[in-house]
Amino acid sequence: MSQGLIPATILTGFLGAGKTTLLKRVLTEAHGQKIAVIENEFGEENIDNDILVSDTNEQIIQMNNGCVCCTIREDLRTTLSDLAAKRRKGELDFERVVIETTGLADPGPVAQTFFMDDEIAESYLLDSVLTLVDAKHAEEQLNSRQEARMQVGFADQIFISKADLVEPAAVEALMHRIKHMNPRAPIQTAHFGEVALAKVFDLRGFNLNAKLEIDPDFLKADAHDHGHHHHDHDHEHGEHCDHPHHHAHDDDVKSFVFRADKPFNPAKLEDFLGAIVQVYGPKMLRYKGVLHMKGTDKKVIFQGVHQMMGSDLGPKWMPGEKKQSKMVFIGIDLPKEVLMQGLEGCLA
Repeated sequence: MSQGLIPATILTGFLGAGKTTLLKRVLTEAHGQKIAVIENEFGEENIDNDILVSDTNEQIIQMNNGCVCCTIREDLRTTLSDLAAKRRKGELDFERVVIETTGLADPGPVAQTFFMDDEIAESYLLDSVLTLVDAKHAEEQLNSRQEARMQVGFADQIFISKADLVEPAAVEALMHRIKHMNPRAPIQTAHFGEVALAKVFDLRGFNLNAKLEIDPDFLKADAHDHGHHHHDHDHEHGEHCDHPHHHAHDDDVKSFVFRADKPFNPAKLEDFLGAIVQVYGPKMLRYKGVLHMKGTDKKVIFQGVHQMMGSDLGPKWMPGEKKQSKMVFIGIDLPKEVLMQGLEGCLA
């Protein structure tokens, strides 16, 4: 059994969004993968009522298809380190971990566990945050619950469940709204948890890799918004007729993209980002960038969650490739102008 890093997936989403349905399907399907599920869920919809024997006191249960389930009664760190220790000793056999968070949680601290703690980082590799959004109740949840908006901002992949219960136009408007909050997560509808495992595992959302996917429509929309900044207000009426859902919601979870062709001055950028994270860290959900830095012919890749930030040297810029920095920030009421101007000021 290989003792490489164990990939971990965080599954989040509001109560009733179908996390348990998705998990059951992943757990009971004969895909030949041995998965350990950690349930951090104190709601009524615990998995074990259906799949597992409920009256057991044993915290860790090995299922017949080789999956392992445990409900957290202590903190996540302890559970993860216990599981890794049992796996090393050969007492438990599993290839990956899925952590189901409670419907009201900010997935941030769960994600940070994998970066902050050396022991956890030696055993696990955080793969991605998956967020389930319930099409029927999303509008109301996103309007009224900041946690729901934060879960969208955190996601590496978003699944919309119960899309069959609402009009296609409503699903379309929901997707549009989500893209403004998080332009880097692909969105897909999931019918009763029927999702290809390739869309669930090994997504490498937390990889410091040189690919920075940002929804191209978002970038177009972004440019299009800027074009209309200084127009007369009578023009706006016409525009809204074309796009009835264009800016129906001004969510506090927003994203923006910074681009620059000039290289960054590394010391200035490090100071500026350090200061920003000190002040705005709790409001910064995910941020990621591929940077053109003065003094190196390699791409510099950086990303962060809340206050935790990491960077790495990536591959060399290819001959003829346009050297350009591109960063995306997703957060709650982040001061876009302050960030944009500050980043401009860090260019060499």
